[in-house]
Amino acid sequence: MRGAVVKAIWLAAVLCAFAVTPVQADVRILGSPGGQVGPFLDLFEQLRDSGERVVIDGPCLSACTLVLSMVPNNRICVTRRAVLGFHAARSMDRRGRMYSEPEASKFVLEAYPAPIRGWIRQRGGLTSRLLLLRGRELNAFYPACR
Repeated sequence: MRGAVVKAIWLAAVLCAFAVTPVQADVRILGSPGGQVGPFLDLFEQLRDSGERVVIDGPCLSACTLVLSMVPNNRICVTRRAVLGFHAARSMDRRGRMYSEPEASKFVLEAYPAPIRGWIRQRGGLTSRLLLLRGRELNAFYPACR
């Protein structure tokens, strides 16, 4: 029970990192360490369907990067603070030990837009090592927010 409460609080905190600006109809990702894939997919599906623009304005790591596969590229922009972090999919067993999920990693890699897939593959693919995409490299894929 305690674990479920902690997970719920953590998920609420992560989702609070996504601030909606009603005047501009933008969703701003201020910072997300990632987490369980399911809630991110649900959120990004809603964003895709809403027509809102996504402003990545801080670290968007792990499951957060799935926004790239769910929201059209022309509705994503990045600020100078934006950082995307990619790694292989992993899960935790009942004893709290992490283990890799090679099939899920393949699925996630194929879901990313082709240019992002290419960038990841040029750096050795999705592994346990965190690949960071930021700055000029990131602006080669996504425009700066105006």
